[in-house]
Amino acid sequence: MSAVAENGRPEIVEFADGFTWRTVIGALFIALFMIPGGMYLGLVAGMGVGDAAEWVTIVLFAELARRSYQPLRKQEIYVLYYIASSLTSVVALERGLAGGPFSALVWNAYLANSRQASGFANQIPQWAVPLASSPAVTERQLWNPAWFAPIALLILVELCSRLGWMGLGYALFRTTSDVEKLPFPLASVAASGATALAEAGSEGWRWRIFSAGAVIGMLFGLIYIALPVITGTLLGSPITILPIPFADFTTSVENIAPGAIVGISFSLGAVLFGMVLPYEIVLGAAISSVLAQIVVNPILVANGLMPHYTRGANGYLTKLTADMDFWLSVGMGLNLSIASIGIALVIRAAAKARQNRAEKRFSLAPPPGRGDIPVKVALCIWLVATLTLIFACHRLVPGFPLWVLAFFGLVWTPLNSYISARMLGLTGRSVGFPYLREASVVGSGYRGVDVWYAPLPIQDHGWAAQRFREVELTGTKFTSIFKAEALMFPLVMIASFVFWAFLWNSNVLPNAQFPYASRFWPFHAQMQAVMMQINNDDPSNWFRAAIKPNLIGWGFVGGLATFGICSVLKLPGLFFYGFIGGVGVFPAFALPQLLGAWYAKTFLAKKYGVERWGQYAPVLFAGFACGSGLTSMVAIALALIAKAVSKLPY
Repeated sequence: MSAVAENGRPEIVEFADGFTWRTVIGALFIALFMIPGGMYLGLVAGMGVGDAAEWVTIVLFAELARRSYQPLRKQEIYVLYYIASSLTSVVALERGLAGGPFSALVWNAYLANSRQASGFANQIPQWAVPLASSPAVTERQLWNPAWFAPIALLILVELCSRLGWMGLGYALFRTTSDVEKLPFPLASVAASGATALAEAGSEGWRWRIFSAGAVIGMLFGLIYIALPVITGTLLGSPITILPIPFADFTTSVENIAPGAIVGISFSLGAVLFGMVLPYEIVLGAAISSVLAQIVVNPILVANGLMPHYTRGANGYLTKLTADMDFWLSVGMGLNLSIASIGIALVIRAAAKARQNRAEKRFSLAPPPGRGDIPVKVALCIWLVATLTLIFACHRLVPGFPLWVLAFFGLVWTPLNSYISARMLGLTGRSVGFPYLREASVVGSGYRGVDVWYAPLPIQDHGWAAQRFREVELTGTKFTSIFKAEALMFPLVMIASFVFWAFLWNSNVLPNAQFPYASRFWPFHAQMQAVMMQINNDDPSNWFRAAIKPNLIGWGFVGGLATFGICSVLKLPGLFFYGFIGGVGVFPAFALPQLLGAWYAKTFLAKKYGVERWGQYAPVLFAGFACGSGLTSMVAIALALIAKAVSKLPY
C-alpha cells in the first residue's frame, strides 16, 4: 500500500518479502537459458538479451502461477525482474560482451595475443593473462590451471564490488531519499514498469501491445539475427541481408566529404528504442552526432586537424582517427562541463536542504518493516570491501603509489558517489569525471602495463541509491534484494565460467560467425592498446598526443556555453544532455532513433494521445525485444548444439 507525503513523493507503508522458492527457480532458469543466449547475441549483433530475459521469465512464471491458482505477488515479480536484469546485464556493450564476468578474461586473452598489443604483450602479468604459449591460451582452455590466478582475482574483485555498492549505495539511499527526500524521478518509472509486468498474462491492453511487439520482433529477428547465425554455423560464412551493425558508406563519400562518417543502421530495435526515449534527448543526440561526425570532420581534415586520417579507411577507423586527433579531448572538456554543472546543482540543492532542515525536523528512523540494516553496518561492509581492493592492488602493483589508491578508494569514491546519487535524485542523470583512471595513472609517474589490469578502487556507487528507491516503491523488503544478491553471485560466476569456457573452446574469437565481434573487436583492441601505452616514455605516443589541453578547455567552455544558450532559449534540459552525449555517437545509430522518436511524436502520440502512447511505447518495445530475443535464442541454441556435435569423433 502506498501513500503520498507532503512533498508529493509516493511513500510505501506496507512491505513484503519477494524472495521465495519461485524466484529461486526463476534465477536458475535465467542462468541456464538466458545467459548463454545473451553471450551469443552480443557477439553476433552487439545486443543484450536483458529485455527478453525479463519479460520471458516473468510471463512464463506468471502464467504457471496463475494456472496453479497461486498468482505471483508484486514483490515476487519485482525480484524476478531484478534477478533477470542483473544476471543478463551486458559487461561491455561496445564490444558485444555479455554472459557474466568471465567474458572479461576471454577479452583479455584476445587483446594480449592481438597484433595491436604486440608492443607490450610480454609485459602483461600472468595474474591477468597466462603466457601466449600456454595451452590455456593456444587451445582456449579456460579451465586450465594457468587461469587460476586471473580467475581468483576476478572473483575477489566481483565480490568486493558487490559488497561495495550494496554497503555504500544503501547509506547513500538513506541520506538522499530518507533524509533529504529527493524525488528520484526515474525510480518511479522503473518501479511502475516492473510491477506492470504482472498484467502480461491477462487479456488487458498491455498483453495485446506486448504480443504485437513480440510478433514484429520474431519476424525481424529471423532476418537480422537468425539467418546469419544459422548460415554461419552450417556454411562457415554467414549470409546477411541487413548489414550488422550498419551499412558503411564512409569510403563512398570520401571524395566529397573526406573524414565524414556516413552509414545507416537497419536495426528496427533502434527505431523502436527512439520511440521510448524522450524526444528531446533523441533530437539533441542526432543533431550533435550529424554535426560532429559528418559536418565538422571534413572541416577538420581540410584544416589539418585530423593529420592521421587516410583515404580508404572505413567508418570505424575514421572514427578512431577523429577521436584521437580531435574529439577525445573535446569530449573530455564537454564531460567536465557536465560534471561542473552537476556539482553546481548539488551545491545549490544542498544549501536548500540545509535551510529546510533548519525549519523542520527530519526523522532518521526508517519505515517499519522495510528490511533496513544499520547504516554503520553498511558503511563497515563498504570499508572492508574497499580496503581489500586497495590491499590487493598494492600487492599486485607494489610500485604504484599507495596514497593514490587510498585517496581514490576512501575519499574520492564516497564523494563522487554522493554527488552522483544526488544528481540522480534531482535530475535522473548521473555525473562522471572522464578518464580519471587514466589521468591518475599518468600523473602517478608509474610506467608499467600491469597497472591497467589491477583493480584500482575508482568507483561510482551513486546509481545504487536509485536502485534502493525502486525496491522501496514496489513495497519489497530490502532483505529480499540482499538474499537475491547472495544467490546470484555464485550462480552468475558458475554459469559464466561454464558457458564461456564452452563457447571459447568451440570457437576462435572473433570469427565470421560473429559479425559484430569481427567488426568491432579489432577497433576496440586498437583503442585499448593505445590507452595502455599512455603512461610510457615514448614522446610519439598517439594517445598522449591526443590529450590536448587547449581542446579540453575549448570543449569545457563549449559545454558551458551550450548550457547557457539552451537556458536562454528555454530549451528543455533533456535536449542539452542529449546534445552533449551525441557528439561521440555514430550517426548510423542516432538517425534511426530520431526516425522512431519523430514518428511517435508526429503520428502515434496524436493518434492514441500523448499519455496513452507513453504507456504503449515501452510495452511495445519490450515485446519486440522479447520476440527478437526468443528468435535469437532459438538460432543460438541450434548453433551451440551444432558446435557441441562437431566436437564428437563421429
